[in-house]
Amino acid sequence: DGRHVLVTTAEGFRVLDMGTWTNTDGSSETADPELTELVFAADAAGHVVRHGGHTVLYADGTGDTTIYETDALLENPDELPETEVVPAPEAHHGVSILLDDGTLLTTVGDADSRSGIRVLDADRDEIASSDECPSVHGEGTAAGEVVVFGCSDGALVYDDGAITKLDAPDEYGRMGNAYTTDSSAIVAGDYNADPDAEGYELTQLALIDTAAKSLDVVDLPEGVAYTWRGVARGPADEILVLGTDGALHVLDEATGEVTASYPVIDAWDGPLEWQDAHPALAVLEGVAFVTDPASNSISAVDLATGEVTASGELPATPNEVAVAVG
Repeated sequence: DGRHVLVTTAEGFRVLDMGTWTNTDGSSETADPELTELVFAADAAGHVVRHGGHTVLYADGTGDTTIYETDALLENPDELPETEVVPAPEAHHGVSILLDDGTLLTTVGDADSRSGIRVLDADRDEIASSDECPSVHGEGTAAGEVVVFGCSDGALVYDDGAITKLDAPDEYGRMGNAYTTDSSAIVAGDYNADPDAEGYELTQLALIDTAAKSLDVVDLPEGVAYTWRGVARGPADEILVLGTDGALHVLDEATGEVTASYPVIDAWDGPLEWQDAHPALAVLEGVAFVTDPASNSISAVDLATGEVTASGELPATPNEVAVAVG
């Protein structure tokens, strides 16, 4: 909600009060950040999805989806808001998203595998489903509330009651994360065509046109790789990729063509384990924020010019990064 962040803990999703916010009259207030005692209880807290005025929490240990109005914590930060809990047939590493009309999209799987999605109406009756998405992982909402889920052989697209399977051009073609904007029908996805690849560096992107229901794969320039932490969207819906060459690359969303490259940090290697600290990218209002664990620093890049406008040393090694405005 611009002031609160949810932190996954052994007990569930714990509320971190960031301490800085803007009141409805436009005035600002500042307080010290505080990890509060408020916890949305969850067994193996997993994905958090915020969309259309609601925040949706997924507990991998039970399959429960917990829904609350995002602004409720701002209105009363001293207690947990009212929630709706929607159980799953079986627990799995999953994700859910609530659309504006009350439709709930949620993944399907068990402790051993994941296969697709279910669509529940506002009364939580199932109205559609698909089992054509092996290893379903990640979601993103494009223009018109069209939702994309990644599969190990392509993607699923949910559009106004209909589910469409988009096949990858490779026998194994995994998309695990979707990078979207509310104003574009194009979804960018990380893409891996080698199930035996070592490490987490990727050199291709999936481009999904949710209007045309098509999926294409584009190659990055020679010598440029990335990880799932290094892709974002810009203010003009452009695709931004933080490359292992240390540059921030700007790609045309329709073609995947690199239109500009801005040097930001030193060249780096991808992590040996997916949670290992490595450079990450986040974007807010025309500014890209790039972390560099090698120098314990963060830099701000003006996307209009490519200029590094500010940089600073951090008190600890940065890992994941998120930015928000209150």
